[in-house]
Amino acid sequence: MLVDRFGLDGTQRALDLGAGAGLLALDLAPHVGEVIAVEPEKGMLEEGHRLAAEHNITNIAWREGDSTTPPAMDVGSVLLTLMGASYHWMDRERVAQDPDRIIEPGGAIVLASGGAPGDLEPAPWRKVVDDVRTRHLGPQRRAGSGTCTHPKERHPDVLARSPFSHVDTTRWDRTLTRTVDEVIGWVFSLSYSSPAQLGDQKDAFEQDLRAALLAFAPADRFDEVIRTEAIIATRP
Repeated sequence: MLVDRFGLDGTQRALDLGAGAGLLALDLAPHVGEVIAVEPEKGMLEEGHRLAAEHNITNIAWREGDSTTPPAMDVGSVLLTLMGASYHWMDRERVAQDPDRIIEPGGAIVLASGGAPGDLEPAPWRKVVDDVRTRHLGPQRRAGSGTCTHPKERHPDVLARSPFSHVDTTRWDRTLTRTVDEVIGWVFSLSYSSPAQLGDQKDAFEQDLRAALLAFAPADRFDEVIRTEAIIATRP
């Protein structure tokens, strides 16, 4: 969709904020001249480097930083500033304002995520995961050394007050089937239930989670409707 809408032809530049290991940057790189991938966690940057090398992708510039650092990085002009689920962790008002300095005419802020909490009915097995996580980590979602709650105001409403106030949303839904190993891998990939958060509880947590999931679904099949949502905000 981005290739078609913005005429990406391998010459443009894009900024990926909160890039993680490059989920967005790696897919976008073949369609632009350069992606600047900004990520605060060194481990994520190292994994991004590894994945880029594995796929022979050489036009991603990996930079250590967070959503506050691009204005001082001298990244130059870009056509697109992309963010994944990381946007809800940020100072959304400020982050929606800052790209106005660098996004070229005709460019956009793009938010790509699984949609807002509550938009889809969660798969029943998700409650099993939540119950086990709560027993081990408590009821609040953890973020680094603190906790995180989802913002009450939706992203499009925040963007509507920014220079990029023309907002379009596109959604795609599909059914994903996972095994118990894949569910556990997904749970560990979440910032609020990562091995770093669990510490020395990791093995006990994994054993409890595996037993609870297989008790819920002995056939080892966990279906879930997965949503991909793209919010594209442009200048009016």
